[in-house]
Amino acid sequence: MHALFDTLQIGKLTLANRILMAPLTRCRAEDGHVPGRLMAEYYAQRASAGLIIAEATMAMAGNSAFWHEPGIYSDAQIEGWKLSTDAVHAAGGKIFLQIWHGGRACHPSLNNGAQPVAPSAIAITGDEVYTPEGKQAYVIPRELADDELPGIVAGFKTAAEHALAAGFDGVEVHGANGYLLDEFLRDGANKRTTGLYAGAIENRARLLLEVLAAACGVWGDGRVGVRISPLNSFNSMIDSDPIALSAWLATRLNDFDLAYLHVMRGDFFQQQTGDVLTPIRANYQGILVGNMGYTPEEANTAIAEGKLDAVAFGTGFLANPDFPARIKAGAALNQPDVATFYSSGPEGYTDYPALDSL
Repeated sequence: MHALFDTLQIGKLTLANRILMAPLTRCRAEDGHVPGRLMAEYYAQRASAGLIIAEATMAMAGNSAFWHEPGIYSDAQIEGWKLSTDAVHAAGGKIFLQIWHGGRACHPSLNNGAQPVAPSAIAITGDEVYTPEGKQAYVIPRELADDELPGIVAGFKTAAEHALAAGFDGVEVHGANGYLLDEFLRDGANKRTTGLYAGAIENRARLLLEVLAAACGVWGDGRVGVRISPLNSFNSMIDSDPIALSAWLATRLNDFDLAYLHVMRGDFFQQQTGDVLTPIRANYQGILVGNMGYTPEEANTAIAEGKLDAVAFGTGFLANPDFPARIKAGAALNQPDVATFYSSGPEGYTDYPALDSL
């Protein structure tokens, strides 16, 4: 497992290993979408990751898709996140914040009755959203006008500024999994026929690229990452040519001095298949992070062979606060409790045992 434990330079940051913690929505924020001490304990427990990428966090108010997810748009939220960044840094770790807009995955009952927004008026189908009134169907979103999109970019810029004030080491722009930026990017959700954000790949990618430019303007070189999921059908997503989209975007992202490009390589539901990592690696010149279903052995091989620079693990870190130590020792892993993924309190969150407590 030597490759996984090599250091990795991203911008001016030196990561102690190449075992990254993927962003995991856990719905443990307090009232007002404020991160609290429980979240700080959770992240500090996992500070041995080469980099923690904290969970999807609302860049601006009124766009909740998970009921109890955190935000980064209020003073209370900034102060709340300082608990986590201070705790992670005290434990020797590094942490980025994933900034996010839920787009059509939001629901009126979570947002004071406001209709969600999207590139096109197409609802998510085949799933329901958790709300205070129980699970409900997604609603048809309102199509955003072109002249509203500078406000979205400005909201992400403010979120990046707030993340800096909260003590993070950088930010990851969430361009994956059927949320707003991904909805604009992929032609299954973006059916616009006119305007700057319609039709060709370069137009569909425009909003994501504008957000990246804004975030980089706040953070500077090597402190902004981006996550994409060209194949993932989660949230009713699809693209007519994910390989071409991947190759084009990988090339275009070379225009930014990003910390990394974080790629979800597959599809949760196996509706789309294909190899997006090969064309991305061929066209992208920066740090490439793979994600989705990697075992430590496969991850180590991919890094050793130069196919990736690091791998982000999700459920491995969810259930194992000392995941890198367990990999190094060849120790058994705790199994995650699915029933507590999105519940409240410490159960299934901060009570997974570490090796030294067994």
